[in-house]
Amino acid sequence: MTGSIIFDPLLPIWLIAALGGMALAGAALALSRGLSGWALRGLAGIVVLAALMGPALQREERADLTDIVIVIEDESSSQQLATRAEDTARAAETLAARIAARDNTEVRRVTVSDGSENSGTQMMTALAEALAEEPLGRIAGIFMLSDGRLHDIERAPNLPAPLHLLHTGRTGDWDRRLIVENAPAFAILGEEITLSLRVDDSGDAPSVATVPLDISVDGETPQRFDVPVNQEINLPLILPHGGRNVLQFTTPLAEGELTDRNNSALIQINGVRDRLSVLLVSGEPHAGGRTWRNLLKSDSSVDLVHFTILRPPEKQDGVPVRELSLIAFPTRELFLEKIDDFDLIIFDRYKRRGILPSLYLDNVRNYVEQGGAVLINAGPDFASADSLYRSPLEAIVPARPTARVIEEGYRPAISELGARHPVTAGLEQMHAGEWGRWLRQIDLDEVTGDVLMTGAEERPLLVLDRVGEGRVALLASDHAWLWNRGFEGGGPQLELLRRLAHWMMKEPELEEEALWAEATGQQMCIIRRTLEEGAGDVTITTPLGDEVILPMEEVSPGRYEALYDGPVIGLYRLANGDQTAVIGLGPAAPVEFEQTMASADILAPLIAATNGGARAIEDGVPAIRAVREGRPASGSTWMGITPRGAYRTASVTQTDLLPAWLVLALISALILGGWLREGRR
Repeated sequence: MTGSIIFDPLLPIWLIAALGGMALAGAALALSRGLSGWALRGLAGIVVLAALMGPALQREERADLTDIVIVIEDESSSQQLATRAEDTARAAETLAARIAARDNTEVRRVTVSDGSENSGTQMMTALAEALAEEPLGRIAGIFMLSDGRLHDIERAPNLPAPLHLLHTGRTGDWDRRLIVENAPAFAILGEEITLSLRVDDSGDAPSVATVPLDISVDGETPQRFDVPVNQEINLPLILPHGGRNVLQFTTPLAEGELTDRNNSALIQINGVRDRLSVLLVSGEPHAGGRTWRNLLKSDSSVDLVHFTILRPPEKQDGVPVRELSLIAFPTRELFLEKIDDFDLIIFDRYKRRGILPSLYLDNVRNYVEQGGAVLINAGPDFASADSLYRSPLEAIVPARPTARVIEEGYRPAISELGARHPVTAGLEQMHAGEWGRWLRQIDLDEVTGDVLMTGAEERPLLVLDRVGEGRVALLASDHAWLWNRGFEGGGPQLELLRRLAHWMMKEPELEEEALWAEATGQQMCIIRRTLEEGAGDVTITTPLGDEVILPMEEVSPGRYEALYDGPVIGLYRLANGDQTAVIGLGPAAPVEFEQTMASADILAPLIAATNGGARAIEDGVPAIRAVREGRPASGSTWMGITPRGAYRTASVTQTDLLPAWLVLALISALILGGWLREGRR
């Protein structure tokens, strides 16, 4: 129990002070006039002033509260290296027991694991949350058992007590780390890019000049090189294919090294084409000719060469040739010498007129078989005797014209196979309402390719085929431009022709048989696209060599998916039938393993500001001492806590020191005594 005198003034202090001044002045006046009762009257004034101040005796019943010491245990990934986890657990038990053995002291233990989304060790966040749950007036000390590699130091709260670090570093620890710098997200096919690599040794590392480095692309057999240590290396590289290229760099685990988790790096680079070269040959001017030109010119990645035959050779009107053409049609240069420079050749309503000899057309056929692409936009000329089909191109054209031209309105439709093919899949959802009609179609038979769209009488309208290493497409109508003009509502003309052209140019996202995966954190969505019915199971080979087989579910025609949570960071191999793919899960360099050597450097400013200390667990768990606030809280063999002396008030009682009856009696007695003395009685 404790007691103290408190005051509860009945009037404002300034008014009580004024009354006190008046009482003092009155006593002084009585004294100056020689009144014998001045002292008694002055005492009466003092009693009145004291009563106005409201003095009371306050008694409190107090219960002492324990001091709280917070012990934070780091259980992040970097703390699982070597014997750190065991050392931390053992030291935490010993430390907690020593703290709990002290009088009036209790322990709060907090564990910290890896942060989400590769954010590292969020130790200061955990400390702030622990402090928010306890009264700061009871916190006597904070102990951290960690390697000191935290990643949220900027979130450090105000610390009310000494901060100490017991780190898990051991004498002789060392580690090797592979660092990939300035890796681009994409690269142009055929052009050389440069990656910067470093192999850094830290700690008590052995002295070596070079170390082996393995480099593999898409999980293929790696190539080994010897590279210098602690020195930047510039590695020239040309991507082998378009789409995603997964590069893995690895240096083998060395004897005595803390971990090999930072000895590998996965880099994923998308290979893109620099420019796509397209040759567009228009047989004659027509309403749809501008459609192809506008489509190809609108794509900044396409270099277009366009020739239009304005006047056929059989037309004789006496106009000089030099007035009809700015340049001569360079047929030999285009179709013999530089044909391999083009990614796609489009024949738009072209027919044989003797301008392109059979030798040139035979070279086009050879160009396709060697990996080129030809698209034929057929008009009535394709059904005539001068049709391109009746030339060396017959060997590669995927359908034969019957010489019938259907001149009637019809609405193009996606075939059952077309609903699964990436060129036409989903086109129905890209244009609201019913598609507009086309008014002409070339009748085809002996179809050898894939029919993606049908027209009048459900006859083949769009046919795609693969010939040798190349690709051929046949659009059996020259009325696609009606959609562009909005005839009867139009249709998805731009998207159809764009997809068609890019499929011809072998863009990876439009391959009809494909297997790939998209990663979100440690989860991957495996996607299989196929024209077949059913996709079967996908086999996943983890970085540890384990195989996992998952069924795939059809989510849309021709598209199958499966979800898989990868257990570890690294390169995963996928296989489904004859399709294979690789994907890297996790960051190129996990932040937990960027720095693995234990250190107190990050926490040093906070430790110094609170007079705390840092020491290695291998040197033993320190003794615990009580120190006064503001004094040094660590020594060679001990660490200190600051007792807070906190308490809880159980009850409070107040007793008036000048009750009203006593004040009245004192004032009456003093005034009466003064009056009697002054009357000499």
